[in-house]
This record gives sequence, C-alpha cells and structure tokens, in this order.
Amino acid sequence: MHRVASAGNTSNSTRPRKEKRLTYVLNDADDTKHCGGINCLAILNSATPNGCDNLFTGSRDGTLKRWALSDNDATCSATFESHVDWVNDAVLAGNNLVSCSSDTTLKIWNPLSDGVCSRTLRQHSDYVTCLAAAEKNSNIVASGGLGAEVFIWDIDAALQPLAKTVDPKEEELPNGNLGLPLSSLRGMNTGNNMSFHNNQSRGYSPIVAKGHKESVYALAMNDSGTLLVSGGTEKVIRVWDPRTGSKNLKLRGHADNIRALLLDSTGRFCLSGSSDSMIRLWDLGQQRCVHSYAVHTDSVWALASNSTFTHVYSGGRDLSLYLTDLSTRESLLLYTKEHPILQMALQDDSIWVATTDSSVHRLPAEGCNPQKVFERGGSFLAGNLSFTRARASLEGSAPVPVYKEPSFTIPGIPGIVQYEILNNRRHVLTKDTSGSVKLWEITRGVVIEDYGKVSFDEKKEELFEMVSIPAWFAMDTRLGSLSIHMDTPQCFSAEMYAVDLNIAGAPEDLKINLAQETLRGLLVHWAAKRRQRSGSQASSNGNVASSNDVTRNLPHSKIEMDDGAENNTFVVLPSFEFATDSPPSIVTEGSHGGPWRKKITDLDGTEDEKDLPWWCMDCVLNGRLPPRENTKCSFHLQACEGSSVQILTQGKLSAPRILRINKVINYVIEKMVLDKPLDGGSSDGASGLGSSTGQSQLSTLGDVSLRPGMKPWQKMKPSIEILCNNQVLSPEMSLATVRTYIWKKPEDLVLNYRLVPK
Repeated sequence: MHRVASAGNTSNSTRPRKEKRLTYVLNDADDTKHCGGINCLAILNSATPNGCDNLFTGSRDGTLKRWALSDNDATCSATFESHVDWVNDAVLAGNNLVSCSSDTTLKIWNPLSDGVCSRTLRQHSDYVTCLAAAEKNSNIVASGGLGAEVFIWDIDAALQPLAKTVDPKEEELPNGNLGLPLSSLRGMNTGNNMSFHNNQSRGYSPIVAKGHKESVYALAMNDSGTLLVSGGTEKVIRVWDPRTGSKNLKLRGHADNIRALLLDSTGRFCLSGSSDSMIRLWDLGQQRCVHSYAVHTDSVWALASNSTFTHVYSGGRDLSLYLTDLSTRESLLLYTKEHPILQMALQDDSIWVATTDSSVHRLPAEGCNPQKVFERGGSFLAGNLSFTRARASLEGSAPVPVYKEPSFTIPGIPGIVQYEILNNRRHVLTKDTSGSVKLWEITRGVVIEDYGKVSFDEKKEELFEMVSIPAWFAMDTRLGSLSIHMDTPQCFSAEMYAVDLNIAGAPEDLKINLAQETLRGLLVHWAAKRRQRSGSQASSNGNVASSNDVTRNLPHSKIEMDDGAENNTFVVLPSFEFATDSPPSIVTEGSHGGPWRKKITDLDGTEDEKDLPWWCMDCVLNGRLPPRENTKCSFHLQACEGSSVQILTQGKLSAPRILRINKVINYVIEKMVLDKPLDGGSSDGASGLGSSTGQSQLSTLGDVSLRPGMKPWQKMKPSIEILCNNQVLSPEMSLATVRTYIWKKPEDLVLNYRLVPK
C-alpha cells in the first residue's frame, strides 16, 4: 500500500517534520480496462424495461469502473478514481455506490455520475476489507477491516454538509475528501478528550460494533438492516444489532478464518465460507450449524445465493466455481480456470465472476431456476468433512466442469509484476502477467519499446549502461502499474546535461534537474488553470516561469488550454511532456483530508498548499529547489608515473558529479598551453581554480571552458588522455560514473593524465 507521509508534526516534538510525498501512477494507453485483479462486483439493475443494467467493478489497480451491459457487450462508461490503494469491496446503497479500500477509507459516489466522489469517510485505522448493505433500508452500510473494527454508517447522515466552522476551502478537498483530520473521526470507543468532542461536532461519526479482537474479513446484513453478521481471523461468527452496535451472539464451528458470509432476506439463515474449505449453513434462531458442505479443496472466498436462498454459488482459492443445493447437498462444478475466485454477482440467469486476474467473466447460472443446471448430470454429494473432497480429488475422481469457457468476458490489461530501474534513472524495464517485456520512459509516462515475450533478465543485461545517476525516486507495482514516489529533498539529487536530453539549442553546459522538470510536466495543466483563475496579474506566487527558471531560454513544446483564456500556455521540456490521452494520476496527501488521487488533466487549478505538497508548488511556480546534499565530487589529478607532462595543481579538485572527463582533459590541456595557471574561477562559468579554501574547484556550469580563441578539446594538440586505476577513460564518462564503476573506493577519486601514445 502507498503509505503517504504524515501531513505534519502535530505534537510538541522537536523532531524534524517529514514532508509529504508526491506519487504519480502511470496509466496504460487503454484506460478503459483494469490492470489489477478484480476484488468486488455490484449490479445496478435498470429502472426502465428497455434500459441497460450496469456492472460496477472494483480493482486492485485502485479504481472502480462502470460497465453498461447488453446481451453480448459491455462498455466502460465511467472510471471512479480517488482511492490510493486496492479497492476491496463495493456495495450499492439506495442512490449511492459505496466503496472501501486498503487506503483505510470509504468513499461514497453517485453511481450514474462521471466518477466524481461525493464524500470520503475516515474512521478505520487499517485496511477496510469488506462492506455490507441493507437492501430495503438503503441508507445503512456496515464496514469491517484489519483493525478489528466494525462500523455501521448512515449514508444519508454522512452526506450532510459539514458545519462551516472553518475556512470553506478546508471543508472539501479534491475527490470529495472529507475536510477533517483523521483524529477528528474516531469511533465511540475513542478517548473523550476535549479536542475530540470539538472536532466531532463538525462531522458525522458512525455506530461502533465493538467486540472483535482480530481482523474482520466478511460482513453480511439482512434486507431490513436489523441484523448484521461478521467474521474474520477469530474463526467465529458474531451477530450484531446494527441499529445499536450491540452484540447478540457468537457462533463457533469453523477451524480457520471466515472469508465469506451471506444472510437470507429475513435474517434467519446464514451461510459462511472459510479457509478450512468448508461451507456451513447456520440457523440463527437455533444458534447452531444445521448443515456443512465439503465442496471445495481449498479456502472458500466468495458466496452468492439465488433469491430464495435454496442454492449457493461458491468460489475460492481452488480456482473453481460450484453450485450447491442447500437442502439435498447436491453439488455441481460449473467452471474452473487458472485464477482464484474473489467475488461473484448474479444478474438474471447469469453470474459474473471476479478473480485475481484483471478480466471479468460471465457464465450461465439459471439463477431463477438453478435446479435446471443439475439436469445436465455430473453432480456429487457434498460431504460434511473437508477431507472428503480433497481425497476425491487426489483419487482422480474430480468432477468435470459444466462450462468449459465463459459466455462473455470483459477483458483487462496484464498488470506489471516485475521491474528494473535502469542506470540512467529515466528508463524502467517491466514485465507483466502475460510475460510481455516493455521499456518505459517515466519522465514522459510512455512505453518507448515493446519487446514482446522475451527473457527479462537477458533484456536487462542487454540494456545495461555504465552510467551513475543518483536515485531520485522510489517505485512499486502494487497497483499493477508503475507508481513513482518522490520525496524531498532526495528527489532533486539527479541532474543531466541538456544536450543528453536532445534539447535542441541548449548550451552545452546547461544542467537539467530531473525531478524539477518532471514536476513541471506533471503539473502543467494545474499551473495553466491556476494562471487562468488568477488572470493576468503577475505575482511571485503566480508566475509560472520565473526569472530563475533554468529552462527559460530553452525551446519548449507548448500545451494549449482550450478555454480561450489569455496567457493560457505553460511550457514544458519535450523530454518531460506527459501524454494527455492516457495521463498519469497524482497521489498525495492533503493537510486535512488525507490521501487523494486524480488524473493530472483533472486538476482544476484550485488545489493549493492544503492539497499539494508545498515543495512541489514552490518548485513549479517559483523555480526554487530545497537545499540538497553535496552534489560535488572531490578528486586528485596527477601525472601518470614516468610521464614527462607535469602541470601545477592546487591540491584537491572539486567538480559536479556529472562533469565529464572531457572537461578534465580541457583543464589539463589549458594548463599545459598557458604560460601560467589561471588565477581563479569565475561565477559565469569561466575556467579556473580557486585556492582560498585549500581545495580547487571547477566551476558549476562550464566547469572548465577554454579561453576565447582556443579550439574545442577534440582538436587540441597535444592529445591528452585521463586514466583511473590504469584504465583509459572515455571522454564522455562523468566523474560519478568513474567513481562508481572504475575507482570503486570510498576515498577521494584519483585521476591520472598523460599524452596519448603515438
């Protein structure tokens, strides 16, 4: 999970505050498909006879999608993007769609909107794993998670506007984040200090069902919302009154974690699926288990029943989907594939199946009359002991599935499962679940080479470059795509010469900060819209390109804004221009509303320091970079043993890490050609050495440039070469590269020079 950094140090501690992190997620060119496993499904039936039903899918890629369904087609009509980690469950509650995530939040959406979040609810202390809704009492939703917490929410109350006791800008943050600090929304069992009461009055707090001691993985509620059941790693089923949060009873019988629960419409019967591979039917009135079904050979993760609660569809870790008659115990294997089943949803006579794959499958189910499926034959009697099915499978008597292939599939995109950051720190080699290997340029967010299904390790070796650039970002593929994390000040440690980025017309010695230009590319739309909002008034905080921008004299591509405002362009280097047809998404943390996620093209310019890290804004708007660690490299320059060439140097030299060896060659030649050493370095990039500190320093831009009238280094005579550890160095190598791959010692670098042998 993306654990974004704390918004600040709110205690009296003198510990330095950790600045907020900025993450950007690179999206695939086809943004209408999921790239992670599908954790949840929800069906919204059409309100009109001729209308189409909608299927909602929640994925491990952090998004939900709405699919308009027809007989043999499904069209992605909206993407719901705001969660910053896996979407674990989603339910329809009246006119609202409610989702929960490993980012510890619940989010409320208008299911028929274009994907705008209505409200974010923060109460859980850990991943939120499951939800349950009351079909007839449509405003009641329960949530459970790994923090041993169960909350019952009144959605209508949670959607009420907040009391405007603070600046309205702080009240609602991007993507509907609730404008309250996390400490403001603690449960009823939280300490009742004064600050808690003051904050709580500004927002809604749910009912707490207190009693779990360990993680909660499953919830179910009856139609009227008068009964709630929960289960998890404690191996027991707890029964609650959701109206008060009081505990009614506890049911024991499973030998392992409880992973799935179902209640019939009245709340009389409960079905449970467990990691012990068993399905159990409970009579809550009698407070006992009345039937056990040994159908699966591994954990049961998903249950779905027909409307009359006479048959159950079950799936799980054994990759199989079964249909079981609850009264006769007759079972039938409907389908088996290569991915574990995570959730199912019935739609008329079909059933949608979600797995750890990014695709969703539809199968015939005869939901209105499941008994018709048994007429095909091939059924078996589900025993009441888990080893009966396992033994049958081992003996080769495993049943043959009724359906070989699904009747329809909504395809997904293979998720990235392996990556390697190349030494240039701009390219990343990836491998996805299909085995395809691709090369990404992360400063533009695009695939620059698709190698197909080749050896990842061999391709990695083939692309190896002997170059050393500081690590300026971290990365993970938890969402099935590349997530690049930037932290200040470390992210500003990497620089490159503009000519190496193929920037036409750039001075030879101009250095480009990779993080700074990447931030410009990411926030180009935000900055342009911010300028439009502020009008033509130029201020130190509103100028997009200030006088100290290193890129002010470079050729830039221009991104035009389409709303006709004046001064509606914002410049960005071509090597850092992100595509607008599949733009990356920003993930960061607001000062009040917690983490949020938005596509860079959806930023509207209203986001400020309460939403975005201040250091990002300062970098983009003012061109200011934070103080960084020493970017210099110290080295000694000595003549090779036995060489007749001798020059006068003033002790240890110092130069930027990206300084090329050809500049050192220039320096030696100039020392040889001139009658006397240069008197000192100048601030405008002239060559020279300064001895005031006992350490000579090559200047920061040109580092060593020839005096007027002197020829370029390639044409100078006599010819000089530089060695390190008796190895002749390429003039294009940087000092950092030499130190990393040739010198390989912690001591100061030692370079030797000599005339090129004839």
